[in-house]
Amino acid sequence: MAAHRRPRQRPPSGSAAGRTAVILALAGAATATAFEGAGHADPRLTPAQVKARVDRLYQEAEEATERYNGAKEKADEARASLDTLRDEAARRTERLNTARNGLGSIATAQYRDGGLGLGPVLQLALSADPDRYLDSAAFARLAGDRQADAVAAVRHELTGIAQVRAESGGHLRELEARRAELSRHKSTIRGKLTAAEKLLARLTAAERARYADGVGAEAGAGDRTGDRATRDTAPRGIRAPNARAAQAVSYAYGALGKPYVWGATGPSAYDCSGLTQAAWRSAGVSLPRTTYTQINAGQRIPRSALAPGDLVFFYSGISHVGLYIGGGRMIHAPRPGAPVRIAPIDEMPWAGATRVA
Repeated sequence: MAAHRRPRQRPPSGSAAGRTAVILALAGAATATAFEGAGHADPRLTPAQVKARVDRLYQEAEEATERYNGAKEKADEARASLDTLRDEAARRTERLNTARNGLGSIATAQYRDGGLGLGPVLQLALSADPDRYLDSAAFARLAGDRQADAVAAVRHELTGIAQVRAESGGHLRELEARRAELSRHKSTIRGKLTAAEKLLARLTAAERARYADGVGAEAGAGDRTGDRATRDTAPRGIRAPNARAAQAVSYAYGALGKPYVWGATGPSAYDCSGLTQAAWRSAGVSLPRTTYTQINAGQRIPRSALAPGDLVFFYSGISHVGLYIGGGRMIHAPRPGAPVRIAPIDEMPWAGATRVA
């Protein structure tokens, strides 16, 4: 039977079907080669290209840091509210127990006076679910005026405890949502920083040093020397508009050389908004935590009106802030690996300025 099978017909090489098959095969091979090459490609970037990419990664990391700071502030508020509600629930539970003990005393007196069965008050005092018992029509019918005040006290505390528990549940859900948000922002920050470190690792030691020095080239004496007078106090030539601004500037000078750590607010390390918040806190002024809220914490001013102590903001997303010290310079916490330093305000894209006090 096999001998009678017809041989498989192959399309002539010149036919349309043949040409299509050949084209598809060649295209598939080319695509596979292209993907394989892309997967293993590791083009040599110039130092300038590395710097541009690293700068962008650090900026994106700082944007994520400010979102992290905002989420953390809200998480802290939710945690504080939850702790307050838990304390309130404990106080109400204590008052409920006192009220129930009072009912128990009334019930005991009823029993001693000759009550043969469990009276309504005693049933309430012994009930495992007093709220349900209070709602029963039987108790409403049997309870007399003599116990009305005691019963009302129990009902009041039960209602209050239920309200506190419901409110606590809302704050707990908010806290859990904020924790999840914090985790997402942490992952984003770490991913950006890891990518930046890998890019910097492509540079030679000399190139990395030049890159580090290039960020805030006007670091100045306070950043590079051990002169305590320069590090801890503002130069006499700087004239702040008021005592509070002078104190904020003085604090910023004292932070020169301290490391950048995202999420940090001092005194040993800072991120950009953490530094400005700490500087003004030392002057008795409370600033919000993030760059995009700090810009609205005072009076907006034009760049031409800047004075020492003003907050200066950068990038379209308001993701970086520094403290103006005069002469076109600021003190800021630039990025990981770059400590608090003096820098010209021209080194980043301008976004605005705010006068706090």
